[in-house]
Order: sequence, then structure tokens, then C-alpha cells
Amino acid sequence: MLLKIKIKSLRLLAAATIGGVLTVLPLPLADAGFTMPAALADDDDGGDDDGSSGGGDDNGRGGDRDNPAYHRGGGGFHGLRSLFRWPSRERRTPMRRPAPTPEQAHNELVAIGLEEDAIAGLTQEGFAVDDRIQVSLIGSEMVRLIVPAGMTLDSARAAVVARSATALVDLNHFYQPQSENKAGCSGEGCALVREIVGWPTSEITRCAKPPRIGLIDTAINIDHVTLTNTRLEVIRLSEGEATKSGAQHGTAVAALLIGASDSRVPGLLPGAELIAIDAFQRSGRSADIANIYDLVRALDMLVQRNVKVVNLSLTGPANAVLEKSVKAATERGMILVAAAGNDGPNAKPVYPAAYDDVIAVTAVDKGRNPYRRAVRGDYIDIAAPGVGVWTAASISGARQKTGTSFAAPFVTAAVSVLIAGDPNMSLESLEAKIRQFTDDIGKPGKDPVFGWGLLNASRLCESRSDTKPSAL
Repeated sequence: MLLKIKIKSLRLLAAATIGGVLTVLPLPLADAGFTMPAALADDDDGGDDDGSSGGGDDNGRGGDRDNPAYHRGGGGFHGLRSLFRWPSRERRTPMRRPAPTPEQAHNELVAIGLEEDAIAGLTQEGFAVDDRIQVSLIGSEMVRLIVPAGMTLDSARAAVVARSATALVDLNHFYQPQSENKAGCSGEGCALVREIVGWPTSEITRCAKPPRIGLIDTAINIDHVTLTNTRLEVIRLSEGEATKSGAQHGTAVAALLIGASDSRVPGLLPGAELIAIDAFQRSGRSADIANIYDLVRALDMLVQRNVKVVNLSLTGPANAVLEKSVKAATERGMILVAAAGNDGPNAKPVYPAAYDDVIAVTAVDKGRNPYRRAVRGDYIDIAAPGVGVWTAASISGARQKTGTSFAAPFVTAAVSVLIAGDPNMSLESLEAKIRQFTDDIGKPGKDPVFGWGLLNASRLCESRSDTKPSAL
């Protein structure tokens, strides 16, 4: 028996058997138990540089408003086509996913301690010296080599090592910021994020004069109202305008650290001096990357400027050249604070956070729950707010930001206050001291989710040098 169903005036003709006779009864679509497909709003992880959220209208509603059928109620005829799988006359363009960012430059190596004879021999083998610079941090020259065409990176590295047994050589790895955007924030909700660590906003400028802070990040919008009249210096490593990195990440981190106290985004340490180095370049349409060669250059610059504390809201793979540079910086008394990473709780360790000489910071939300994408591991040292953190957008205004990138500045600021009274404090002494300013919210003692626990800054201004280590 053939059952025919017709659509007329948006009513569904339902079939029923009455006295053995097939009868067709008209019913409204809603009465038939069908719900028209709703317009889907964009995910809140996106957004424009000016702080507006992506997708939808000013009231947050999404949907295809350019299609007249949308305005005929219930999603229009496109909803019906979707419901009954009718073929669409529209030609749909397949969604193109951005190409994944490579982990390293495809034809470059970075070496330190390479002798002139070794460089000459490598040149004869087809290598090219792309750049070279003396790095005072490690007391040696750093060379960026272009690998001969057709040679793999592993073979090229072996060739360099064969020329010099004392040189340290690795790939020119790429590192990326660790953040995602969250649109919208109310004043009370934003304040709660800082309140969970008891940040002493009203008294912080009076209780300590923090040392000079360093930041290695993306470009920064120095004209943002939050950063006007602040003690901010920005140094850009790359001069090419075509490869200039985006200002979203760097502006947000800088504002969180030193934003003007009378702005919409008062910094954790308004009035502190910040030297920011833009070591990033734009890769593709939206990804910002920093390579090993530039990261080492940036660290060296900050050491030369007598910077005591450095915020590193970036992650990447392990690298021998970076590891040596990090160790050399900490041996000179520099404190490095790094984001734990946003690759997920089961991801492998990321660097520089996973190095022993670096303070690794993970993120929690205002309920003190771990950030769902934070990397976990034995190298995690401490937790801080990193979900829905209210800070500057890249062009104007402010927005919520999420990621371990925005948890790191809380610890950078706390460390700066702790060492203000003792600038020569060793890393070991600092680590013992900072444990006094944590709430153990995970398993007793140090754990791979929260480290020693959540930062508790409520007593930072009460005592900076006379507190006694507490047992954990």
C-alpha cells in the first residue's frame, strides 16, 4: 500500500486507520511532534579583534539572516529541506580547514658553539648560513643554517654534529601562544576570577616595588587605552610588515600584567615596568609562531636589560638549544614563568614549562575546577585563574580570555612581589616560599593537575620576606 504525505501551508498530513479504512488527517507540524531546526549560534571561542563576538547579531542570536526564508518563521523552508532531506538548489562550498601549523621550519637548523672551520666545511657541503649572532646569555655564537635541498633534517643534523663534536644543534622549532577567546563578561563575573586568588588590588601598588618584568609574546597594541601612560617598552625582532604577528594575545597579557589602574582592565601590577619582546611572526592567515632562534635572541635581550622575571605564555616541543638557554638564564638569577599548555589533559609535556628550571602554571575557572584543555603532568607547579579572564582586546575595549596563557601572569605578578624585597633570591628559595601562598585543592601535596595548589595572593602584601616555609 502506498502512503502519500503532502506538505501544504506548512501542515503535515498524518495517516490513521479508522474502521479499516486509511484516512489522511491534516495536523500542524508542531502537533505532529516535529520541532523546526533552530538557527545555530557560533561557538564563543571565536571573535573579532575589537572584542565583539563572532557570529549572530548584537543580541547574540545566530542564524542565516541573509536568507529571506529565515524570516518566515521556524527557520523557513531551509528547515523543512533539512528535516525531510530534500535536495538543496544551493551550491555549497566545502569548508576549508586551516592547514595545521608545522612543528618546525622545514629546512633550518639552529646551532650554538659551532667553530669557523666547521661552518666552512658545512658550506662546502651545501649548507648556507642564514644568520648568526653572538649570544651573551650562553657565551657563544648562535647560527641559523639552511639545509641543502633534498637532505632530511635528521641527516642534516648528523652532518653538523660530525663537523663539530662540541656544538649543540637542533631543529628550528616553532612555539605558539596558549589561549582561546571567550566573548562577553559582566563586571561581577569578571571580578570573581581575580577574587578566587584574593589578589590585593587596592594595596598592591603600595606594598612593593616589583622588579622589571619581561614578556616574550606576540605584537602589542601600545595605543590601547588600557596601556596608555604605562611603563611599557615593546621590542620587535622581525622588521617585515608582511609577517607581523597579531596583537590579540600580546595586548591581553600585557594589559593583565600592567594595565592602568583607572582603566577597564586594571593590571595586576599597575605601575610596574614591562619590557615586551615581540618574537612572533604570522604563519598562514591566523596562526602566530615564534622560532627557537628568535626565542633565544629574546631571552638574551632580557638578560642584558637586567630583567628579573619573565612571562612566557607560549609552548612548543623540547629543544636542546632552548633548554641550554633556559638553564643559562636561570643560573644568572632570572625567574621564568611559563604556561602549562592547552593541548588537553592527556597531551605530552610542552616546553619551556616542562623544564625543571621553569615555573609551570596551569589554569582553573572561578569554581576552582581545572581548565578542561590544560595539559597535566608532574611538571605542573601551581594553578591560577585562566578561564574567562577579563582583559584587553587587541584594538579597543576588553573581553574574556581563556587559556593557561592568562594564568601565567598571575604567578608572574606574585613572584615579582615576593622577590621585591630580595632580588637575589634563588629559584630554590622562591619555590619554597611560593608554596606558602597556595591552597592545596587537589590530592594532598603536589599533584599533576594543580601542582602545589591554587595561588593564594591574599597575604602577599602582609609579608614578603619574613614568612616561614610551611610543610606540604
